[in-house]
Amino acid sequence: MTRLAGARPTAPASAQRVRLVFAGLVVAKLLASLDQTVFSTALPTIVGELDGAEHVLWVTTAYVLASTVVLPVYGKLGDLIGRKRLFITAIGIFMLGSVVGGIADSMGVLIAGRAVQGLGGGGLMVLAWAIIADIVPARQRGRYAGVMGAVFAVSSVAGPLLGGFFTDGPGWRWAFWMNLPLGSVAIVLAAAFLRPPVRPRVRARIDLAGIALLSVAATSMVLFTTWGGTTYGWGSPVILGLIIATIVSTGLFIFVEFWAAEPVLPLTLFRNRNFVLATGAGLIAGIALFGVLAYMPTHLQMVTGVGAAHAGLLMIPATAAVLLASIGSGQIVTRTGHYKAIPIIGMFVTALSLFLLSNLTAQTPTWIMCLYLALMGTGLGMSTQILILIVQNSTPDAIVGVATSANTFFREIGAAFGAAVVGSVFVARLSGILASTLPGEATGSTWINSLTPKIVTGLPTLERTIVVAAYNDALVPIFLLIAPIAALAGVMLMFVVERPLATRVGGEPST
Repeated sequence: MTRLAGARPTAPASAQRVRLVFAGLVVAKLLASLDQTVFSTALPTIVGELDGAEHVLWVTTAYVLASTVVLPVYGKLGDLIGRKRLFITAIGIFMLGSVVGGIADSMGVLIAGRAVQGLGGGGLMVLAWAIIADIVPARQRGRYAGVMGAVFAVSSVAGPLLGGFFTDGPGWRWAFWMNLPLGSVAIVLAAAFLRPPVRPRVRARIDLAGIALLSVAATSMVLFTTWGGTTYGWGSPVILGLIIATIVSTGLFIFVEFWAAEPVLPLTLFRNRNFVLATGAGLIAGIALFGVLAYMPTHLQMVTGVGAAHAGLLMIPATAAVLLASIGSGQIVTRTGHYKAIPIIGMFVTALSLFLLSNLTAQTPTWIMCLYLALMGTGLGMSTQILILIVQNSTPDAIVGVATSANTFFREIGAAFGAAVVGSVFVARLSGILASTLPGEATGSTWINSLTPKIVTGLPTLERTIVVAAYNDALVPIFLLIAPIAALAGVMLMFVVERPLATRVGGEPST
């Protein structure tokens, strides 16, 4: 069997060239991150213009699904054929999807554009991390990892705000058009200044069977976690069929990967203790992050009575905390060379914040909610980006791309699972609480589904009090169930073996 030899160690890139390449990577990462959130505030207008309310879920799902499926593929191809041209190609695909979305005259075309964007966006997410490993020694990589983590924090707030600005101003299509100049900048910087390590010429063997089975497994998993309990009941034939498809395709994928010459997801990775522990903790971090942040804006609107824009601003403490903790922890790693303790503390801080959030009531002052959210942001900012550094420092350079993509892939799966499970349990609890507390004529599912913050504000005092309390009591106790899982991630990370961070690019991990 032909195996790819590791890239030869290269001389350190000049500081100026690294900064220019990194600027392009930040732009690319920002593009991929923004497009996960930028349409959240524009969807009502888009649905009205394109007359496609029944397909609204696919505007987000198409992007998430496509980007998740291709993550391991980009990681493996980057290791096989090099990352520079692949990165530029991914940006080009993303820009093509932006053009399709920008000219869309129907929901079908818009969704197709979002899917094409996702095919490129998945590459931007994983290749940006892998390229950093190509040009920056692990010993210096902490500060860059911190900034990349901060990009996600900024985009989580900037996305909805930009979407609202474009919708109220020049039009929602500019959420697509803005990607063209930004993508062009990223392409120019990568083409002009990216000098990847020299790799031996080998005949690449593409694991088509593995890619196909992984795509089926990932697609089925994302769809059943997205649709389960919302679009379809958990016991419906559609969801049960998707769960069966996930299990069967995963089993077949493992069998195929065992025999593949160049597996898209090498099973040997799972014999690497640090990879397994860091990736497991990343999956849990995804559950905690999206299980909470996906529903806290709704909680803030319904319980405190603020508008959508105000609720988004109230999430800034969490975002700012992620930004500061991510950059700060990255700087500490770079200066000290030690990284093990930071994500351990971060996961326990996350668990503490989830416990505190589970004790919120309808009467809790808003500033206390923001304080708890900031605490959670601090914990996640200390954890998530350092986990990728652990993975990269623990795997040979020849497979650093596939290891990075696998870590990102499982984190995305955790995010989808966390948002879906929390959402399903929340809706079930809300329906049950309202059914038992509201007058009989006001408990129909249609009435519950049509509730908006404006409607709740206009309800009579008694009914408004009941609905507000129901929203709080249906959501926040779920956080108490996630808290022990976050603590478990902290315990898992205690067993990570802290290896010295590599001081050169292209070397093997320390042993």
